[in-house]
Amino acid sequence: MTTTTLLDWLEPWEFYPTLLVASLLGVCLYAAGARRRRRAGIRTGYWRGFCFYLGVALIYAVMQTRLDYLAQHMFWIHRAQHLVLHHLAPFILMLAAPYEVMAWGLPQRFRARVLVPLWRRGGLRHAYRLLQHPLLAPLLFVGLIYLWLIPGVHFVAMLDLRLYKLMNWSMVLDGLLFWWLVLDPRTRAQGASLGYGMRVLLLFAVMLPQMLLGAYICFVHHDLYSVYVVCGRIWPIAPVTDQEVGGLITWIPSSMMSVLGALVVLHHWMRSGRETASADGGMVAGGAPPAGVALGGN
Repeated sequence: MTTTTLLDWLEPWEFYPTLLVASLLGVCLYAAGARRRRRAGIRTGYWRGFCFYLGVALIYAVMQTRLDYLAQHMFWIHRAQHLVLHHLAPFILMLAAPYEVMAWGLPQRFRARVLVPLWRRGGLRHAYRLLQHPLLAPLLFVGLIYLWLIPGVHFVAMLDLRLYKLMNWSMVLDGLLFWWLVLDPRTRAQGASLGYGMRVLLLFAVMLPQMLLGAYICFVHHDLYSVYVVCGRIWPIAPVTDQEVGGLITWIPSSMMSVLGALVVLHHWMRSGRETASADGGMVAGGAPPAGVALGGN
């Protein structure tokens, strides 16, 4: 691949200023926060930074390069795009637990005078808690996948640029909310929305509907998504073959993300148990909590 060809592929098919600004803002906040933490003697860790930047890069790549053009002309590439937007990239981003680092990147006055009062007024906080409710969160996570794959809805969304943008952004935002809900390394006492056990249940609750939907798309014997005939496929493959591969992507990789998520949650759970046991041992031996451990958990 020549340099010119590579630059052509990196050029946006449909330029999204909001995505560019959000990506640059997120990267700048994270970098500034990591630098300030380092100056304060707080270690962020290279692994967290790698996950954050990789997650942002993946979202940018599938929405702001010619991959987006391919996703509009091949069903299986569209499904791979949504796998990244709704599952893989948000999963990787939330492994970095970036909220704390990015908060360090904000000016202190802005946090104190704008963000904290805005959160304390209640409207934003209540909306967040509603979206993170253990019944609504998995329903939204699976429901959005089903919604955009209803053949009639999908047909219109792929032809209407405004709906197409709404579809992709809904995947990203819901993915970030859901994966933060389940991958939050904190315990309930430290501020997490759910306990570890409930998170594992949610992950397996969203897995079965995705498997059923993917299997249906894979094994149905007629073309469900005729919009790709209207738009024209990039490669000359049969519509049913394109659909079968897209169904497999919806079925297997998407479902396996729940397994990976459960492994991460179990890791956090075991680590929390070891820390609790260590703290309890210190209290028994010394009669007081060890240095740095606050009563009530933090």
